[in-house]
Amino acid sequence: MTTRSRVLALKVVLWLSALAPAAWMATGAFAGWLGVNPIEKVTHVSGLSALILLLVTLSVTPVRRFTGWHPVIQLRRPLGLFAFFYAFVHFSIWMVLDLGFQFSWIWEDIMERPYITIGFTGFVLLIPLAVTSTKGWIRRLGKRWTTLHRLAYVTATLGVIHFYWLVKADTRLPLVLGAILVVLLATRVPGWMAKRRRRQAASAAPRAVSVGKPSTV
Repeated sequence: MTTRSRVLALKVVLWLSALAPAAWMATGAFAGWLGVNPIEKVTHVSGLSALILLLVTLSVTPVRRFTGWHPVIQLRRPLGLFAFFYAFVHFSIWMVLDLGFQFSWIWEDIMERPYITIGFTGFVLLIPLAVTSTKGWIRRLGKRWTTLHRLAYVTATLGVIHFYWLVKADTRLPLVLGAILVVLLATRVPGWMAKRRRRQAASAAPRAVSVGKPSTV
């Protein structure tokens, strides 16, 4: 199997897997199997799907680094956009179906319920990441694009905290997702430290040349 066919096969698996929660929610809404509180059910499924897909998105770079298989990076953008899609669905269900688009209630929830404050902040931070995910924005932003998209780690952290504070009693799943996030962050630390050392060396080089240059006076 060629590299191109492998990537294509992975993209097919990605699309089918990522659309499965949406298909399940839509089918459940029509078939009536979402239980006595369908709004709560789809809110939970959409939020969990967003968080899991965001963590999978963050795992792409470590997988590329450890396996050396660079084409896997092509999966990062669709994964990130699917994560944003489910975060948007999650937010919309809460805002429209749960609170009836009553902005006074929405604002009150954001201000007075910490887990909603955290979740709303994470959703807002995802918006610029989704908007700037195109090749055009990557060219326009240059190195700033990488800096901006590190917000994905902040968003994932806020998502885990939001989930942990929400469930209250059975915290096993949010703790597992939090542990996965810690591992993903740990895999990035050596790369971040290496980049920092290179920047420090690059900034120190001109000073060294300047000090070593003989005076012409």
